[in-house]
Amino acid sequence: MRKFIVLAIVGLVAQLVDGGLGMGYGVTSSTLLVMAGLTPLVASASVHFSELATNLASGVAHWRLQNVDWPVVVRIAGPGAVGAFLGATVLSALATDWAKPIMALVLAVLGIYIIIRFVVGIRPNLNKQLTIKFLAPLGLFAGFVDATGGGGWGPVATPALLSGGRLEPRKVVGSVDTAEFAVSAAASLGFLIGIGAAAVNWGFALALLVGGLIAAPLAALLVRIAPAHLLGVAVGGLIVLTNARTLFGSFEVPSSARIPVYVAILLATAAGLYVAGLRARRRAAAAATDVALEAANA
Repeated sequence: MRKFIVLAIVGLVAQLVDGGLGMGYGVTSSTLLVMAGLTPLVASASVHFSELATNLASGVAHWRLQNVDWPVVVRIAGPGAVGAFLGATVLSALATDWAKPIMALVLAVLGIYIIIRFVVGIRPNLNKQLTIKFLAPLGLFAGFVDATGGGGWGPVATPALLSGGRLEPRKVVGSVDTAEFAVSAAASLGFLIGIGAAAVNWGFALALLVGGLIAAPLAALLVRIAPAHLLGVAVGGLIVLTNARTLFGSFEVPSSARIPVYVAILLATAAGLYVAGLRARRRAAAAATDVALEAANA
């Protein structure tokens, strides 16, 4: 019972992070399950089964709060499901640890770019449309990484959509979370075919599911009310920090060398949040001044 409660809390925190930032549920949950003694294959399968319910609840919550861009969901969910099914079947037969350092480096660079973009105040071009030519390969790749790594749909899809600057952050998060249901369903089917239902730890999956269901509506509300500039910087910082840890683990960097880097990333993210907030306040003040001048001249 104690392990069930602990895992439920982990599921709650993981879903709160995932629903609020568009990433983190699979990575957090899979890491804990592997630490508890499960193989990466079984951990990934257990997490994806738990995500069936949490993704559905999160998607409904985001939809009700108008955080979802349905054309984007339709264009990315199908290819994502295909990629996830292929990834699950591949993981069932072959480990893909060799790809982790390369992927972590790419994502870390994307995270740095996102922080810079939001700190300097580049505004998204909301008039441009995200086409199937961009979303289909992204979904296929993100789905494959998600299934083979026990998590990765959000860390791949969210920064790519944010860095494109064509969709406001809250709708990026809501759309990615909503599309993830199809990814989890396809991955779960692939694992059932590859390893069978008996290999899945259903108790762990249920505990993660309970915590995730509790957090889903809270996370959707968080992304609805969170300022776009703060959300963007926070997402970038999370991406950099998470993938720095992956890189250090892949190259067996000693802990004494890791800590200064982690501290530097956290300080840089905090500074980015401060500067982005300052710029937002200045823009708001300038906008208020313009409105007042227009009213006075009317």
